[in-house]
Amino acid sequence: MRRLIKNGQCLVDGHLQVRDILIADDKIEKIGEHLTANVPVDQIIDAQGLFVSPGLVDLHVHLREPGQTDKETVRMGSLAAAHGGYTTIAAMPNVIPAPDTPERLKNMLALNQRDGAVHVVQYATITTDRGGDELVDMAGLKAAGAFAFSNDGNGVQTAGTMYQAMKQAAKLKLAVVAHAEDDSLTYGGVMHEGDVSKRLGLPGIPSVSETAQVARDVVLAAATGVHYHVCHVSSAATVQVIRAAKAAGVHVTCEVSPHHLLLSDEAINRDNAMLKMNPPLGSEQDRQALIAGLLDGTIDLIATDHAPHTDAEKAQSMLKAPFGITGSETAFAMLYTQFVKTGVFSLAQLINWLAVQPAKLFGLNAGKLAEGKPADITLFDLTTPYKIKATDFLSKGHNSPFIGEQVVGKTIRTVVSGQDAYVNKR
Repeated sequence: MRRLIKNGQCLVDGHLQVRDILIADDKIEKIGEHLTANVPVDQIIDAQGLFVSPGLVDLHVHLREPGQTDKETVRMGSLAAAHGGYTTIAAMPNVIPAPDTPERLKNMLALNQRDGAVHVVQYATITTDRGGDELVDMAGLKAAGAFAFSNDGNGVQTAGTMYQAMKQAAKLKLAVVAHAEDDSLTYGGVMHEGDVSKRLGLPGIPSVSETAQVARDVVLAAATGVHYHVCHVSSAATVQVIRAAKAAGVHVTCEVSPHHLLLSDEAINRDNAMLKMNPPLGSEQDRQALIAGLLDGTIDLIATDHAPHTDAEKAQSMLKAPFGITGSETAFAMLYTQFVKTGVFSLAQLINWLAVQPAKLFGLNAGKLAEGKPADITLFDLTTPYKIKATDFLSKGHNSPFIGEQVVGKTIRTVVSGQDAYVNKR
C-alpha cells in the first residue's frame, strides 16, 4: 500500500518546514518538497496546516492485562496511546501473573502482538512476582523477548539483590529500569510530605524515599557498568544525585512524567484522589528542578506512567484510593500548551524528549522521520483549541486531573507501520 502525506509541517533542523512524505507499505520511502509518486498511490492525506511528527515513544505505560482488565486492556490502552500520538509503548510488568518466566513473557508478547494498536515492547520483572529477592532467569527472559527489566510499582529493597541483578543485566546488555522507593521511608503516606500534607492532615511520603534508593543504585551501577534507568524522577534532590552520577561517568538515564512537570503539591487543595500518584507530586521547588533538569540534559526523556484505574477506585479518599493517573491521551497536548506555547520549551525539544531520546537510548527503531525508517507518524493540530473530556478517552481509565483543561495539540492521525491506528473525525 502506498500513501502520500502532502503539505505537512515537519521539523527540519529544528524549524517547521513544509514537506511531503511518501509511504510504501510499512516504510517511509521518500521525504521531500512537492512530491509526486512515480506510480499511483492508494491514498493522499492532506496535512495542510498540521504538524507531522515522528510517532511518539512512551517507555512507561501500564496496560493492566492480564489480571486487571476492569482497569485497562492491551487493546484499549494501546488505542489510548494512539489517540495521544504514540506509536511505540513499553508495557510495565505489574500484571497478574507477572511476566517473570520466559513462558509468561512469551504469552504477554503474543497478547501484545495480537491486541496492540501500536508497537508494544514488554518489560520483564527483576525478581519473582516483582517482590522479594529471588532473581528471575534474565538470560531466558532476554531470549524470550524482554525489552528490559523492571519491578515498577515496587522498589528493589535489598542492595545485594539489585547488585546481582545489575551484574546479570550488564552481561546481557539490557537496562535495569527502576521504580526507586525505599519502603522503610514511606511511612504509609499518600502524598508528598510538606506544608500541604500537614495542612490537609494527610500522611506524607518524604522525597528522601526516592532519593536514597537512587543514590544507592547509582553506586551499584557504577560498579557493574549496567544501563540504569530511573523511572518518574520527582524531586530536586534526586535530580542532583543523577546529575553528579552522569558527571562521574555512570551509565544512568532517567525520565520525568508530564504530571510532575505540570503540577506540584500546591495543586492539592483537598482530599482528591485524582492527584494521588506514586511518586507523589513534589513541591514547587521540585517541579522547577525537574524542568531545569530536562533543559540541561540531566533528565533524558518524558514518559507518561499511564496508570488507569476504575472510576469507583478513584472516587475514594486519598487514604484508600490507588496511586496513579492516566497520561497517554493528555501528555502531548498538555506539555505543548503549557510549555511550548509559553516559550519554556521549543517544539523540537519536546519531540526530542517524547520520541527521539526514548528510541535512541533504548535502541528502538522508532522516533525518527527518515527515508527507510518505519512509517510511524503522527499528525497534530497545533492551532485549534479544544477541551480535554473524559468522554473522548479511549482508555478505560478516566482518572486524570487534566479533564476540563483547554489545550491545543490535538492528535489528528496516528500511523503505525503505514496503517492508521487512530483518525480524528474533524
